[in-house]
Amino acid sequence: MVCLMSLAGCGGSDASASRAVQFFPASAYPQQLSAWGLLQATPEALQISADNHVYDLNTALFTDYALKLRTVYLPPNTSATYQANASFDLPTGSIISKTFFYQTDTSSPSNANPSNANPSVRLHASWDGNPASLDMTKLKLIETRLLVKQADGWDALPYIWRGDDAYLAITGDLFELPTATGNDLIYVVPTKNQCASCHAENHTTGELVPIGIKARHLHRPDPVHGQNQLTVWQQRGHLQGLPPLQDIVANAGLYEDQASLDHQARSYLDINCGHCHNPAGAADTSGLLLDYQAHEPGALGVCKPPIAAGRGSGGFLYSIVPGQADASILTYRLSTTDPATMMPELGRSLVHEEGLDLISRWIDAMSGVCL
Repeated sequence: MVCLMSLAGCGGSDASASRAVQFFPASAYPQQLSAWGLLQATPEALQISADNHVYDLNTALFTDYALKLRTVYLPPNTSATYQANASFDLPTGSIISKTFFYQTDTSSPSNANPSNANPSVRLHASWDGNPASLDMTKLKLIETRLLVKQADGWDALPYIWRGDDAYLAITGDLFELPTATGNDLIYVVPTKNQCASCHAENHTTGELVPIGIKARHLHRPDPVHGQNQLTVWQQRGHLQGLPPLQDIVANAGLYEDQASLDHQARSYLDINCGHCHNPAGAADTSGLLLDYQAHEPGALGVCKPPIAAGRGSGGFLYSIVPGQADASILTYRLSTTDPATMMPELGRSLVHEEGLDLISRWIDAMSGVCL
């Protein structure tokens, strides 16, 4: 068992923060996030239950530059089962949480009044994934999404932060957040059904699965302990069937300079697009496959015409034109904020400038001609 994690580090003595995690059946989901016992917000710290463990991904899904705290809870005396190319099999009673927040700009005029309830947010802030390195006085909590493993499968629950707790919001919500650049960000909290639409990687069965709990995403240093994350899970008794680490291919980080451009780009497309653009996903009829598996160049979009022409093509002929990112449908859809044409369809209202730059450089480095 690891010690209680808080923004001030381990060893907190607050009894309310050290409470055991509580699991609820689908018929009795609580209105307040705090009832689950996963985490608690105070003016000084965001405290994580000792039963709940922080993790991170090599490359994360882009959500309008929000920072994310990820945790996973497994019931006592249970473990996840390793699967090579699929989400790990987690036991009934498991809870995955993802808390979205922004760092605030204390130098902004909107923060001149300490009582301001809606401070401006920083869109390009970074974080090492360790809760101990955060300062609650300079954060704006937005939402916490739960994936709850019931006996009949996973269920998705969005909670919205209001004050020192978050509240169940089945129908989602929308916020206007002033940014440090002076423009408002329209932040959309997805509905319960929208959460489910992204987590159903198999469009036929519609079964919800965690997107990030795969070996290629988790094969990286643990954000709290520094050891390999998969090894930490195994040492805790929370992961069985782990093969030697050298046999596991890890996705690349967005800023991982030692990785090849192709590996970085494929990793980015995998986490941002692969949950729909896979052979069984909701976008399988497009013929464009962007999950990190072995696909022919045409399936990846190289010289591939769209299945159905329309606004989504932007007037371009191919998903990827080698050497010409500016003439490719893929970069066009990543570069627009038009809800009718942008990709991904959900989860963003801004362009991910760094991601677009990566994919553009990847395409521009390709050789070949579309005939």
